[in-house]
Amino acid sequence: MEPPHIDTSKPDPGRRPWVVGISGASGTPFAASVLRGLLAAGEAVDLVVSRASRLTLLDETGIAFRDAHWRDDLRQWLARGADGTPHTFPVADEALARVRYWPAGDLAAGPSSGSYPAKGMLIVPASTACVAGVALGLSKDLLQRVASVTLKERRPLVVAVRETPLNGPTLRHLVALDEAGAVVLPASPAFYAGATHIQDLVDFVAGRVLDAAEVPHGLYRRWEGALGGGSAREAP
Repeated sequence: MEPPHIDTSKPDPGRRPWVVGISGASGTPFAASVLRGLLAAGEAVDLVVSRASRLTLLDETGIAFRDAHWRDDLRQWLARGADGTPHTFPVADEALARVRYWPAGDLAAGPSSGSYPAKGMLIVPASTACVAGVALGLSKDLLQRVASVTLKERRPLVVAVRETPLNGPTLRHLVALDEAGAVVLPASPAFYAGATHIQDLVDFVAGRVLDAAEVPHGLYRRWEGALGGGSAREAP
């Protein structure tokens, strides 16, 4: 059987994906919302799911992400709402066809090289261990390796750190990432957009990640300078 990352379709020389790395921090709904936003915008995606994040995904959603069945598991995950409701979002075959999956242990994967054509990388969510590994250039798995490549190639890197409180070493690692050119984006939802559901809070963070990557989306209501927007409600 072929390795799960092998793409047997006709190569697309014009394909330039966003690499989405998912680490073991709590916050898998953030990652799902970012992935849906990228696919809705017509973007291609290369997906790297760390070993630790599989445990988090199983704990938060009940979904076991498997290499040999990654497409079916991804479909189930993306269809799930942030409140756990299944089949909340439609997932089109055409959208999933724009996703490539690379096992985290595959250090020979395409995105591990700077010559691989990628637009940049979004790490959502980013654990403190992931932050440390990227800041120190450890490249212990494919996720960290791709982040290092993204920095050295001067491509956009967005790190959506999800932890609280933050200790001194993690703060220093985040400063190092900022100085290296990454966007440090804490997974901190705002309330001025008029959130009424947990999905709204998740989508706000995902939308800010996509803003940092300059990917168009409609995930949240933007600030327009008028007070009271967050408490305003649509008429039934």
